[in-house]
Amino acid sequence: MPAFYRATLASFIADDPKRILGELATKSGDSGFVDLKNRQIKAWEVEIKVLAPACKTLITEVPESQTWTLLLEYPIIRRQKRIDAVILAADVIFCLEFKTKDKAHSKNAQRQVEDYALDLRDFHEQSLGRYIVPVVVAPKAPAADAPAAESRSDFVGPVRLANATDLATILAGTFRSEHNKATSAIEAPSWDNSAYRPVPTIIEAAEALYSGHNVREIAHSHAGAANLTVTSEKLIEIIRRAQQQTQKVVCFVTGIPGAGKTLAGLNVVHNPVLRGEGRPPAVFLSGNGPLVRIVSAAIARDFKRRARVSGGEREVRTFVQNVHTFIRAALDKQNEPPAENVVIFDEAQRAWDAIQTAKKTDQERSEPELMLSIMDRHHWAVIVALVGGGQEINTGEAGLAEWGRSLRQSFPHWRIAVSPEALTGDTSAGHRLFDDGSRGSLIIEEDSALHLRVNVRAFRARRLAEWVDAVLEGDPARAAKIMSDLHDFPLALTRSLVSAKAWLRGHTRGLRRCGLVASSGAMRLRADGLELSSGFRQGNRDMYVHWFLDEPTDVRSSNQLEIAASEFECQGLELDWVGLCWGGDLTFGATTGPWLYRSFSGNHWGDLHNPVDRRYLLNTYRVLLTRAREGAIIWLPTGDRGDATRSPDWFNATAEYLTRCGIPSC
Repeated sequence: MPAFYRATLASFIADDPKRILGELATKSGDSGFVDLKNRQIKAWEVEIKVLAPACKTLITEVPESQTWTLLLEYPIIRRQKRIDAVILAADVIFCLEFKTKDKAHSKNAQRQVEDYALDLRDFHEQSLGRYIVPVVVAPKAPAADAPAAESRSDFVGPVRLANATDLATILAGTFRSEHNKATSAIEAPSWDNSAYRPVPTIIEAAEALYSGHNVREIAHSHAGAANLTVTSEKLIEIIRRAQQQTQKVVCFVTGIPGAGKTLAGLNVVHNPVLRGEGRPPAVFLSGNGPLVRIVSAAIARDFKRRARVSGGEREVRTFVQNVHTFIRAALDKQNEPPAENVVIFDEAQRAWDAIQTAKKTDQERSEPELMLSIMDRHHWAVIVALVGGGQEINTGEAGLAEWGRSLRQSFPHWRIAVSPEALTGDTSAGHRLFDDGSRGSLIIEEDSALHLRVNVRAFRARRLAEWVDAVLEGDPARAAKIMSDLHDFPLALTRSLVSAKAWLRGHTRGLRRCGLVASSGAMRLRADGLELSSGFRQGNRDMYVHWFLDEPTDVRSSNQLEIAASEFECQGLELDWVGLCWGGDLTFGATTGPWLYRSFSGNHWGDLHNPVDRRYLLNTYRVLLTRAREGAIIWLPTGDRGDATRSPDWFNATAEYLTRCGIPSC
């Protein structure tokens, strides 16, 4: 999507300001912010009045700048906002954010413009490898000191602070210091029309999809996004066919951690083809209570921001619900079919088994069987089961094979569309759909389009999941070899929590999010100031809504690095930069096998002997190790010789092992 206005600096200063305003207003007509139009026009008037003389002065100081290109109102899809102005100065990109009413340069404005620059660096094809300079322009603010010189290694310079008087001088001086004559100039038309496909977080994706975008627009243009698009389109095709031919179909979509299974499911729920039929034909269901609350709150906040009215919470509940609540409500209505013909079941392998269901309800059937029986009330129905391997972290989870058993024994008339990986028991699925290999009389269609094989969460590290697998499987040689491919994904190891926090703050720029995560079983991190007890985490249901959604400066935000989220709060979600606080529940065992498994009770640790409990604990660390999008640091406490629950030997052995896995210390 191109900018609202584009011209060379020479053409801009010769242009009629009223004509420029008219073009901006016309292109902005469909933005939806009708109540802000007058204020926006006034802001544009000020911007033009500041830019015009600045450009004249710039042309005088740097004559070649008359051929530079000015773009006004360039869209940033991931943030659903626009950059006020961009100046393409030969090989340098200036990203300008105007604060026309501010009398001082605010930290919020600096974070905002820096985030725009980071988005261009990471997701804008024509900005790849270019040096980008974020600039805050507050016309009424006093002059500010120039930032200290920084390395060009990450291609985004420090934020410059300008006012109406010194803008031209700052642009000219920065250009002289950063321009590389040996580098080719940016072609303005190509840059303006460049592919720009960000990799959103699940929260950003939900907001964007709910506001009318689709997965093509919001996914990065690499192999993972192509795979994601193919999967989404295949699911829509299956749903339409089921409706037209009155079929009942269950689809099993598999994928490695971070491959976008949840994003594919959300894209189906918000597909305009399905949403345009006068009723909610599809609903996104998850047994992950924190994820449902956080995503719902994010969509409601975004709804209010865009529409300037409340009520988004009610609309969100139409499309995003807790699976356990959905099932209980449907059971209360006996044989009446639910409103939706299509359900997206996130992390379907974590559905409750019959024992867990009996504990929570009066039913003695597993959730896969109950879900199939509920949707079987329709003449046509589709269940999309999103399946991830190594994600089971709690007791009572039925596993993928329970779906196969229920289908074979009670619902043989349902058709099955499945990825080959779900049939073979690939690590991305964790288990086989039919654990004994028997399919009975079921009609099964295998389709490779139903498998997501590329990590789109950690867009800088496609092989992160492989590295995590090698670490947890006790294969340091393989892990170290994979680490050589993670050079764009900073990973570090430290023995100091203070150093870990400093590392996170140093890497987190703009509006990117950082935060601490830890295993719910790492109870003795309390001695280091981190509380992981269930009473603390579950006592305030909204605590992690604020943790994930509030501005970095809010004391409740994850960026404050005061509270650690456990695997239960962060599963299915992500942060840009993660600090993993390693606990005493899983430490390296040099002589007894890769790992020592423990559970804390009372005032001491007990060994875990049950293979299922051990698998859940290993999966806990798999979840925690795959939450970061851009980089992570692991903090291993030093322990305390005087405290038997925090033996330094445990953590020293684990630190030595992780070092052998290729993680550098800091």
